[in-house]
Amino acid sequence: MKRLAMILTLALLLTALAAGCGEEEAADTRGDVGAGEEPYSVEIDPADFVAGVDNPYLPYRPGTTWIYEGETDEGTERIEVTVTGETREVMGVTCVVVRDQVRIDGELVEDTLDWFAQDRDGNVWYFGEDSKELENGEVVSAAGSWEAGVDGALPGIVMQADPVIGETYHQEYYRGEAEDMAKVLSLDETVELALGAYTGCLQTEEWTPLEPGIAEHKFYARGVGVILEEKVKGGEGRIELIEFREG
Repeated sequence: MKRLAMILTLALLLTALAAGCGEEEAADTRGDVGAGEEPYSVEIDPADFVAGVDNPYLPYRPGTTWIYEGETDEGTERIEVTVTGETREVMGVTCVVVRDQVRIDGELVEDTLDWFAQDRDGNVWYFGEDSKELENGEVVSAAGSWEAGVDGALPGIVMQADPVIGETYHQEYYRGEAEDMAKVLSLDETVELALGAYTGCLQTEEWTPLEPGIAEHKFYARGVGVILEEKVKGGEGRIELIEFREG
């Protein structure tokens, strides 16, 4: 997953992650920061997760494909995201495998397998990625790869079951390597693309403290998923959905 960020000065990271705040929660997250303590922790019980991912803002049905395009400093960027029919077990949880391929002017430069799972409340968790950077068809780096439960890495929520304006949450946590975060900005945005107009969209701001001064806004349409990404700090850039095929 691409990382965009801004300076983070949170002493206490918000942690009541979406639904399930009653006596039985699908997962328990804590954002207390203290001397010698990790700034984020989470307890995962595989029994709290369900088969498949059908969150309306992030419906990862096998066979579904999203294609995005936009202009970058390097050239025309084309991203193809496909939900494979494969699964992977991470921390005892069966995750859906999603393939994310990035091309610049037609050349494949990044090929990533992401692992997602949904808890019984409907929150979608991100359990890691196997990411490869390529040059001239050859793998040159696996930087950015991480797996929850390995070397202190922990899963985070990439989509809440019931987003609430103003809530901030961890999307992933591998200290010093992968620390994406998000904040809900709106639940009723209208987005007009060449593909069509989408109403009632969820808007988030996403960043990582590892790249201060950079941030992006993402827009999610119900039943579709991400339809638009716009860089709002640290430069300019826009990637929009140009094709959507349901599985």
